[in-house]
Amino acid sequence: MTLCGLHVPVVTPFTAAGRVDAGSLERLARRCLDAGAEGLVALATTGEGGLLDEGERRQVLEVCRAVTIEYGAILTVGAGTMGTEESIAQARERAAMADALLVVVPYYLRPTDEGVIDHFAAVGKAVDVPLIAYDIPYRTGKRLEFDSLLRLLDLECVAGVKHCPGAIGHDTLRLLAARTGKAVLCGDDAYVHPMMLLGAAGAVTASACLVPDAYVALAGDLTPGCGRNTELHDALLPLVDALFSEPSPSVLKAVLAETGVIEHPHVRAPLHAPAPGTVSRARACLEAVEEISGRPRRPRPRRAAGRR
Repeated sequence: MTLCGLHVPVVTPFTAAGRVDAGSLERLARRCLDAGAEGLVALATTGEGGLLDEGERRQVLEVCRAVTIEYGAILTVGAGTMGTEESIAQARERAAMADALLVVVPYYLRPTDEGVIDHFAAVGKAVDVPLIAYDIPYRTGKRLEFDSLLRLLDLECVAGVKHCPGAIGHDTLRLLAARTGKAVLCGDDAYVHPMMLLGAAGAVTASACLVPDAYVALAGDLTPGCGRNTELHDALLPLVDALFSEPSPSVLKAVLAETGVIEHPHVRAPLHAPAPGTVSRARACLEAVEEISGRPRRPRPRRAAGRR
């Protein structure tokens, strides 16, 4: 599987009664793919996957799978937790609906690097779809040494990494320079433009639910001296700051609802609705981005259905 371009982790919209809003989810999925995204990510943190029951997770997957088949796009599904056995169980359950599985580095327990590599090898052995390692140490509490990250990417079952270090540091530069042959996908929304210029293959960004056109441009157009992308990056930075100024995806869902993309802004406990001032600030930042990215784009061509 070739992983490149923009992959959008979609929110899970809820109805006023608190049930999964399949209509809003389908509308959001189509909007992202029409803008040119290469794929969707379902049941990730942005989608509140851990806060859904089994029937709701199945409903989300059915909607996203149907849309991605129609568009010939990639569907990546979140699977994995702190324990290997439970991660294997989730992976086996969700693999049939997925082109790839997004598997988080085991969190909270802070296993050894060897334990992390063994964890991914065991999950990969249990399924027939590739894994994308989700490396986000500022949330998991587990930082992999650079050499261990290379060993993780060397596993045959691992197609790439969603790289979320929280900054572009020396290890990130070394990772991109290593040219491992595996996809490095930027997972920090604020750093997509510089990461692409440094050699990242693409991006997995929650903010793209709101402005998919802008992130498609950043994750796909590396024209030397492309001033429009730098301008987009500069405009997106305050929007990202606003969207993540409260626990995600509360602000994101509120703005999606206010702009009519989804029907309701509800999030599941323990998440709370965002402060009105935060939403207003995000709306103002959104308008600035739309002024730059608002030129018409042709819809993405639909590819043949089926896995890629």
